[in-house]
Amino acid sequence: MDLQTRKIEFVQEFLKLQSEEVISQFENLLKKKSIKEKSVEPMSIQELNSRIDKSENDFKTGKFKTSAQLLAKYK
Repeated sequence: MDLQTRKIEFVQEFLKLQSEEVISQFENLLKKKSIKEKSVEPMSIQELNSRIDKSENDFKTGKFKTSAQLLAKYK
């Protein structure tokens, strides 16, 4: 199913909603999503390379956590 078809089906289902609470939840979700999209600014190549260098250095010096450690922290 392509994106356009999914959007149309979503809107059709949304129009059937009768609950103001559910509609409010969708409004809040949409507002949060649009705020996040606006706040993301692209990095320059220099900035990106600097982050890569720092990450590689952190890995070499043992400043990292494994995925198992992260998963254990949030269980």
